[in-house]
Amino acid sequence: MRQAIRALGWASNVFWIILLFFTVTTVYSAFQLRPGFGQPYESTSGGTFTVSLPFHIDNGGLYDISDVNLTTFIKDDYGLSVSNSSTFVRLIPHGSNVSATHQMPVSVSQIATGNLRYLILNDSTLNIDVALKLNYAHVVPFKISSNLTMPWGAPLSNLALGTPSLTPTGAIIPISFENHSFFVLTGTMRLEIVDNHNNVVGERTTALNVQSQSGYGTELDVSISGDPTNIREVRLYFQTSVFSYGPLVIALV
Repeated sequence: MRQAIRALGWASNVFWIILLFFTVTTVYSAFQLRPGFGQPYESTSGGTFTVSLPFHIDNGGLYDISDVNLTTFIKDDYGLSVSNSSTFVRLIPHGSNVSATHQMPVSVSQIATGNLRYLILNDSTLNIDVALKLNYAHVVPFKISSNLTMPWGAPLSNLALGTPSLTPTGAIIPISFENHSFFVLTGTMRLEIVDNHNNVVGERTTALNVQSQSGYGTELDVSISGDPTNIREVRLYFQTSVFSYGPLVIALV
């Protein structure tokens, strides 16, 4: 019995030595873990604006890294969700590194129809919450988080309607805006003129082809049925390759 107790004592000591060794080497190895993020860049395809975030993880420790999950949440200044996405890496063996690109798609067409419609007209700053989770040595969970900001350029920034000039048959209406977005704004802009009785008394459609970071200005000569002095408001509709937007109502009185 005494020998058995002695053996258990030795086994216990060995267990604690191994546990201590594992703990020390794990802590040491954790300090050899070097994650990093590159400079975000943007691209567009159809109605989707994509922010790409390069990242790398250098596993200079003694144990493998598994189940790497990079998750991002894009929000506006009011905390409304713009987009969220995840990138998963199954395994990074010890002594190696991995580089990848995490993509964060933002649907401009969805922005134009929901609570984020104001981003079509207004420049802003988007907040990106980044969370990196992984398992070290397959058993120790590890998490770091960070926050990034990204400027948002509105495709119809500073949209303005000038004072209409009345003609014998209608009105000449100046319209201007600046395309601060990262995509070329192609499509059509339709203008409706509404009188004091809520009747559409004039309409005009014009083509758009506005380069990124460029301004647009035109004067639309619109024929009006009835008294041109009786017009109340203008309604604008935008149909582009990236989004549909409207009506945008601008009062003339």
